[in-house]
Amino acid sequence: MTSTPPSLLTAPERPAEPEDIRLVVTDMDGTLLDGTGGIPEGLWPLLDRLRERGVLFSPASGRQYATLARQFAEAGDGMVFVAENGTYVVRDGVELSSDTLDAAVAAQVVETTRRLTARGSDVGAVLCGKKSAYVERSDEAFLAEARRYYALLRPIEDLTAVEDDFLKVALYDFGPVERSTAPALEPLISTHQVVVSGEHWVDVMNATANKGAAVRRLQQELGITPAQTMVFGDYLNDLEMLDTAEWSFAMANAHPDVLRRARHTAPANTDNGVLRTIARLLRLPELS
Repeated sequence: MTSTPPSLLTAPERPAEPEDIRLVVTDMDGTLLDGTGGIPEGLWPLLDRLRERGVLFSPASGRQYATLARQFAEAGDGMVFVAENGTYVVRDGVELSSDTLDAAVAAQVVETTRRLTARGSDVGAVLCGKKSAYVERSDEAFLAEARRYYALLRPIEDLTAVEDDFLKVALYDFGPVERSTAPALEPLISTHQVVVSGEHWVDVMNATANKGAAVRRLQQELGITPAQTMVFGDYLNDLEMLDTAEWSFAMANAHPDVLRRARHTAPANTDNGVLRTIARLLRLPELS
């Protein structure tokens, strides 16, 4: 979607300006990142203005912490990274919270992936630990997709032999993940989070793990209220996060469930929606 909406903010209504925003949390892919998957150049001066205002900016993503830290290397000091869909929260290299997955459950997901592959599905697993991410599938097509999100990635022979603190298992399906891979994980739904985080990705985490839970813990630690929080998202793994903020925004090109859940709608990521909305509501006309 590339056309500009009639007004900067739409549905359910154009909100009044917030009075005291202290925390801005944004998803990455399909939300902050542009249509080519890059960080908009306008973000860097915006971060300077937010720091001057005492506003904390926090990327919240299914991506690995090391990947997020690399992407924001030139402006990461003091920034809080909500990584691995909320299972790992880090500030200035120090862990603030984590929600680790039992090794037996991780192994169960790996075995499910192997069975899907044996039946002909073009799918691979990424075992996400605090030290690194691990894969046993070694073809370049799969590794290229995994490297987009995991800066620390180790190919190994047997994922069930890895020793680490596991955060989640992410499965990449070259076809639509909701068609075969996600249904194969349904036995875990009653005890764990099985979250479709993109057209080709599905994540398995603890039942207590999601971006929303991580943001709530961060709010409590910093003494920040939902009324002081602004959140942006576009896909199903952002749903709980939207509930943490009175200023919750779905991107105009978001998943229908996200559009229904958010209080407001921002322009699409391809229209620089996150930056334009922040600039508009925090009265930063030079960045509009």
